[in-house]
Amino acid sequence: MSSPATLLVPDSTNREIKQPIHPSVLPLLDPQYVAFHNTHLAYLTPPHTIPWDAKKIREGPAVPGGSEPLLVGLVKDFEIPESKGSPKLKVRTYTPKGEKPQGGWDVFIFFHGGGWTLGDIGSEAAFCTNICVRANCVVVSVDYRLGPENPYPAAVEDAVDALQWVYHHGEEVLDINKEKIIVGGSSSGGNLAAILAIKSKSLCPTPIPINFQVLVVPVTDNTASVSTRSGWAKNQYTPWLSPARMEWFKSKYLPNEEDWAKWDASPLFATKELLQPGTQPGKTQPGAWIGVCELDILCEEGVEFGEKLRDAGWEVEVEVYKGAPHPIMAMDGVLDIGRKLVSDAAAALKKAFESL
Repeated sequence: MSSPATLLVPDSTNREIKQPIHPSVLPLLDPQYVAFHNTHLAYLTPPHTIPWDAKKIREGPAVPGGSEPLLVGLVKDFEIPESKGSPKLKVRTYTPKGEKPQGGWDVFIFFHGGGWTLGDIGSEAAFCTNICVRANCVVVSVDYRLGPENPYPAAVEDAVDALQWVYHHGEEVLDINKEKIIVGGSSSGGNLAAILAIKSKSLCPTPIPINFQVLVVPVTDNTASVSTRSGWAKNQYTPWLSPARMEWFKSKYLPNEEDWAKWDASPLFATKELLQPGTQPGKTQPGAWIGVCELDILCEEGVEFGEKLRDAGWEVEVEVYKGAPHPIMAMDGVLDIGRKLVSDAAAALKKAFESL
């Protein structure tokens, strides 16, 4: 991930404020975020306010302020062959230093954020390497297809293909323990991870039950709007992920309204039966760690999804980051609260692997 705000901040001679913090949320925000936003983020042009140009809009980091990736034992890319009409899919793997544990490495399959429209295989490398080092596991970052070129359900299909590749080939090519797979993601990637955890238990020919998921500021309700969800209304003036930006992302990935409420677009609408874990008798109770930000339009739906998972039989921990807007995970280079979220997620993963 790029160092803080070097690629996206305009030249100091052209400092027009494009994203001012609304006065109503200013006293509620984390002071470090306010300082960084007012110095750097305020001058960035929001992508939803300009004509679509994939190359130009995607050329920089989705969120400035990230830390530098940590050193790991090995970083290697793999190409997953075509599957049932889906094109080839790239994944980037991060392997810890040292000898593999007896039985193979634990493995975390990760899906980056960016509204199913921005981001790529390396855009959240800092988070991936932190998890690799702190949880001592192989991390598989998935370069899923993006909208608008590849709208729903392309990203979901890629998530399934990535899981099946890890499960069926990971022992040979990654030295992993295929019985210790955790999935996770941030924002739109959290959406994909939650959906994958549902789909995994009914895959053919081999179900692959997921026993733990790590969801950072996940999108769980793609029908949401300021008029339909109180969390959106309460946080409609929050910085960075505004309702208008979220609607823009949705228009790129989910252009057809009839798809918005489908559970593999909005996992909040999955039935209790679908959400029930696919663990075998005698196994540890499956779990989930969900990190949400208090001043994020997605906060309410993330908490609600945790409640539905708990009701379906998952052991769920929900952490609410006070005073934080949506993008803090990717701002761990400049925000203490961002570093805390990354540390909390890594600790939750480490604990979960130890119990699997």
